[in-house]
Parts: sequence; structure tokens; C-alpha cells
Amino acid sequence: MSSTPPASTAAASTVPASPGTDTPDPRLDDALTVLHPDGQVARPDLVPTDTAHVTRLYRAMRRARLFDERALLLQRQGRLGVYPLFGGMEATQVGAALALTPGRDWLAPTYRGSGCALAYGLPMSKVILNWRAHPDGFRMDPDLRVLPFYTPIANQLPHATGIALAEARHARREHRPSNVALAFVGDGGTSEGDFHVGLNFAGAYRAPAVFVIENNGWAISTPTSRQTAARTLASRGEGYGMPAVRVDGNDLLAVHHVTAEAVARARRGDGPTLIEAITYRILPHTSSDDPARYRDEVQAEAWKRRDPGLRLRAYLTREGAWDERQEDDLVREVDAELRAAVHDADAAPDLEPWELLEHVFETPTPEMREQQAELRALHPARSGGPA
Repeated sequence: MSSTPPASTAAASTVPASPGTDTPDPRLDDALTVLHPDGQVARPDLVPTDTAHVTRLYRAMRRARLFDERALLLQRQGRLGVYPLFGGMEATQVGAALALTPGRDWLAPTYRGSGCALAYGLPMSKVILNWRAHPDGFRMDPDLRVLPFYTPIANQLPHATGIALAEARHARREHRPSNVALAFVGDGGTSEGDFHVGLNFAGAYRAPAVFVIENNGWAISTPTSRQTAARTLASRGEGYGMPAVRVDGNDLLAVHHVTAEAVARARRGDGPTLIEAITYRILPHTSSDDPARYRDEVQAEAWKRRDPGLRLRAYLTREGAWDERQEDDLVREVDAELRAAVHDADAAPDLEPWELLEHVFETPTPEMREQQAELRALHPARSGGPA
């Protein structure tokens, strides 16, 4: 996969567009770009010919961003627990997730992965319950094939590799192309042992897996430059025996393109791919974080001018495929969906203390059974008597 785009051949824009950035980020050097920040085309050969498809991608990305904004409001109202924001990074999550085939492939998100899970089909009410620490938010529909949000950093990568290897075995037995596992990890997660374990196994056994590094520049308060001496995180792919590609993570079309190629490669049995998506965490690490304590906001302000939604919207507007009326209709549609999701989440049954220990292991350990019994004994009126 090429990661060096040629110079843009697009004509000057005649429609309002997102402003470009006058503060280049060196992390974007050699990263694949399909659309410039102002919506101009950088790689005409990689722009989908089906404009309706691009519109669907935009709608999914905008929906994710609107959810993120509402989730922060819910947290401030005391109706949500600590929430990890992803606003401004949604192109990476949505573009990658929509390269999968629902009901067939697997998605392993990070704790910041609400956007990719929503794009892949997880209901909004489920995401809300998850960030309320309600067990109904942890109980995933097995047919959806979305793993729970992982808080232990990089823990999901060995799991995704194991799932991919199991899928490859089923595919060989049934003489068909394999289903694929797609896993996300942050730049900070690449410093964890589970990152090495997951990718080393995937490379050694040619697992049908795709790994997306969501390089947003920060591991809480530690910048990427302090985490590694490697010039790029994608360069680690060579050590694991897999191809790697660097992509502008705020360019939905670029992310979708490289992920779709990687998924196709994995599905036909050619092994895993590592994708480094260069983006920026313009918002706090979580709803409880204050980034002003450890960074200035000059770079964040520059990345706000690379907003992924405004970028793709400018392109669609120029193509005559999107207008203000459609935007307003979409916002109203998502707002109605959000209101219904909050209502459904509010109607969920009260949390029983012992339920916190469910859905941890398929077969509970003896210690967990003992702990559940203790919790039931402490709450006999709610449990119907001691277990």
C-alpha cells in the first residue's frame, strides 16, 4: 500500500470549506491523504465513484460526533460516568469500522472506541449504559461481534489475534474466505507488552487481523515523542512481519481506503496489516481531565482546523451531494435517536451489585462465585434471599 500521495490536481474551491491549517504536523509526513483539510481532492484515483457511498460514510461520522458531544453533556449532568471523548478523531474510528462486514467480522475497540462501535451497529443506549457501568452495557449481542470496551491498555490485541486465528481455522475447514478481526489501540498502547504479544502472534501465524493505531499524540499526559525513539509507530510492523501503512486519521476516505485494502488482504489469507492513523486528541483525555495542566493548545487549535467532518462535508458540498437542509435533517434525526437512547437507558432495571461480576469469564472462577454469594447475602431483599 502506498503511503505517499502525489500533489493535488484539484481546482480551487468555489464553495465554503473547512479552513486549512497553517501549522503542519510533522507526524503527517508521508501519511496517505485523499482529501486535503479544505475538502480539495489530493488523490482522485482513491475517491469512491459512488457519491451515495461517501454520503453514507459522512452520515455515520457525523452521527458519531453528535453522540460524543451529547455524552459529555450527560456526564456534566451526572447522568453518565467518566467518559473518554473522541471528538475530532471520529474519521479514524468510523472509516475503519465501516470497512468491515457486519455480522461477519469482529471489532475490538479501545475504551475510547464509542465511535467505531456505534458505526458498526452497537445501539446508542448500549453505549450509554456502558459508561454508566450498568451490566446491560457490557452484555454484547453475539451476532453483532463487537467486543466490550477495553480499559486495560492493549489488552484487546491478543484477544483479537485469537479470534482471527479461530476464524481462519473455521474458514479453512469450510473452504471459504476468512472473517476478519479489527482491533484499535492508542499510541500509548503500543508501549504495552500486549501490543507486542498480539502483533507478534498475528504476524507469526498470518492471522486475518487488522490493527489500527489511533495515534492522537498523547498517552494521557505523555506525548508520543516521549514514548518511543522510533520515527513512526508504523515502522514496528516490519518487526512483526506484516505490512504497515501511515494515513491521515482525519481523512475518512483515506482511512476507509487503507482499512478496506487491509481487510481484503486478511480475508484472502495474506495475513495481518498494521495501520497508523495520525490524528490528534483535541479534547481532554476524559471528562475528568484538564489538558491545560500538561500542554499548550497551539497544536490542538491547528488540528481543529483539520476537522474531519468539515473536510468531507466540503467535498460533498462541492460535488452537489450535500447541503444545509440535509445537514439540518441529519442533526434532527440524530437528536431524536439520542433522546430515545437516553430514555431506553433510563428505563433499564436497577443495577444489582453481584451483576458487576457477571460477563467477566464464560465460567466464573470459584472466587467470583464466592464473591457473588457474599453480595447476594448482603442484599437479601433484592436478591430474593441469600444464595
